[in-house]
Amino acid sequence: MKKYLAEMIGTMVLVLIGCGSAVIAGGSIGFLGISFAFGFSVLAMAYGIGGISGCHINPAVTVGALVAGRISAKDAGMYVVFQIIGAIIGAGVLYYIASGLQGYNISTNGLGQNGFGEFSPMKYSMAAGFVAEVVLTFIFLIVILGATSSKAPAGFAGIPIGISLVIIHLVGIPITGTSVNPARSIGPALFVGGAALSQLWLFIVAPLIGAVIAGLVWKYVLEEKA
Repeated sequence: MKKYLAEMIGTMVLVLIGCGSAVIAGGSIGFLGISFAFGFSVLAMAYGIGGISGCHINPAVTVGALVAGRISAKDAGMYVVFQIIGAIIGAGVLYYIASGLQGYNISTNGLGQNGFGEFSPMKYSMAAGFVAEVVLTFIFLIVILGATSSKAPAGFAGIPIGISLVIIHLVGIPITGTSVNPARSIGPALFVGGAALSQLWLFIVAPLIGAVIAGLVWKYVLEEKA
């Protein structure tokens, strides 16, 4: 249970800080600042809870780890459940805080939700958003699986993982707001509703496809067997 609670807390922090940077400070820090908020959240939590759960805080990471043979099916299922709970808690806390600003309206100001087409930050199409989410998640998972492999230097995994999430957001934010994490998308969408909810399928399906491909590539192509 400690592992599952750690995943819940870690995902809550990611959503609160990452999405919070967009909702509360986005006008001041821009895409660059938001990218660092997401990446540094993962980096910080990697050292905060990595020793307890491995700090997946992302169903796509958990699915990729499952495909690569890094986690059991039972743990994977429980990880995903608690990650989604954590994301909902994080989005709820963010919504409460954001509502404390006079004039804030979730329908117009949002909650850091993801979107495509008319709801993409730069109006990118659904197809562009889908491909971006698959490929960016694939890249993220390859970095994670490599940084946490037995061949990698011990104790440093959080650094390349955090940096990779920063650069992924730098590319992905204009396209979809960057998901690469179904839980991170589910939390805000449940509160925002409307288009955020109707478009949520893409931010569940595409990251999971990217994660499965990365897990298979790592297991059967890149991983060095003993």
